[in-house]
Amino acid sequence: MHETAGQSARPMIKQATAAGIRVLALSGEVDAGNVHLLRQALRIDGTRASRTLLDLSALAFLDASAISALAAAQRDAASADGWIRLESLRATVQRVVEMVGLDTVIPCYPTLRQALTS
Repeated sequence: MHETAGQSARPMIKQATAAGIRVLALSGEVDAGNVHLLRQALRIDGTRASRTLLDLSALAFLDASAISALAAAQRDAASADGWIRLESLRATVQRVVEMVGLDTVIPCYPTLRQALTS
C-alpha cells in the first residue's frame, strides 16, 4: 500500500444507478485509514437505496476494517428489506472475501449483469 504523509491512499468511490439499484464502483485500496469513506458511501437512510451493488473490479486491496464495514452494511440493508451484492472481484480480493467467509453473508457475482438479474 502506498501512503503519503502518514495517511492511507484514498479509495475512489463512484456512485451510479442501474435498474433502480445503487451501484458503487470502488477502486484503489480500503483499509483502516480510509474505511470511513466506504462506511459513508454505504450508509442507508431515507434518501439512499437499501439495495446496493458494489463493483470491485478495480479494487486492489481491502483489510479487516473494510470486511467489517461490508458485513455491517449488509446487516443494515437486510433490516431495511434490502441487500448488498458484490461483483467483479479481482482474484486477490476474492481470496480475502472467501477466506473470511464474507461470501457466505454477501452474495458475489462474476459480472454486473448476473448481480442485477439474480
